[in-house]
Amino acid sequence: MNNTGDMAKSVDVLYEKAKKYTETSAELLALKTVDKTADVLSSLTSIVLIAMIVAMFTLFINVGLSLFIGNLLNEYYLGFFIISAFYLVLALVLYVYKDKFIKIPVANLIIVKLLKSKNSDSNIFDILKESEDEEA
Repeated sequence: MNNTGDMAKSVDVLYEKAKKYTETSAELLALKTVDKTADVLSSLTSIVLIAMIVAMFTLFINVGLSLFIGNLLNEYYLGFFIISAFYLVLALVLYVYKDKFIKIPVANLIIVKLLKSKNSDSNIFDILKESEDEEA
């Protein structure tokens, strides 16, 4: 009878430890998720801000270039048409090659940010593999 009581107590202790481990693992996963999300969003925010500044620079350069070309051709509207045609060709090229030049690099950037560990050059898969090796 005493043996059964010890066994029941051991099962209860084991259950409590498993419960605490599960809760701790869930909290750790939540914290890591928040950390990675904050890292990705801060990176994307800085990229968007830089892109906005570059867009403003490009806008003023294009207006100046349009006026310069229009002055050379003695008709200002021709300068704007030429610059607009250049951007139309550029937009068509980007549309044709959008996966190669935009979609794939952006997706790769997000994936690298999500999977890279802050502590080292190793990624999350290496860390998971190491933790499995330690448990075995």
